[in-house]
Amino acid sequence: MTLNLHACTLLALAIFCTTVSANDLDQDEALRLRRQGVIMPLEQLLQQALNHYPGAKLLEAELVSRHDVYVYDVELLTRAGVVRDIELDASSGRLLKDKEDD
Repeated sequence: MTLNLHACTLLALAIFCTTVSANDLDQDEALRLRRQGVIMPLEQLLQQALNHYPGAKLLEAELVSRHDVYVYDVELLTRAGVVRDIELDASSGRLLKDKEDD
């Protein structure tokens, strides 16, 4: 794991642990789902998102449940200064959304 990815992962977990709302899952639930093989590791999917935007910085990452589907909601700041809102299916890694954030 590269230092940049490691730092981004730690930042994502810190943000994730402090931004829990109604449909967001806490870190204990996320760990349980990961251990059961229901969701993929955030680190793995975060690397996929960063590969689409080399040099991008992680702003926020959350695991949410929407209609019984687990989704990683990730915000990246690209080198060009554009904030991207990316959603990844936490179970399959499939890209669900990638758009410029308003």
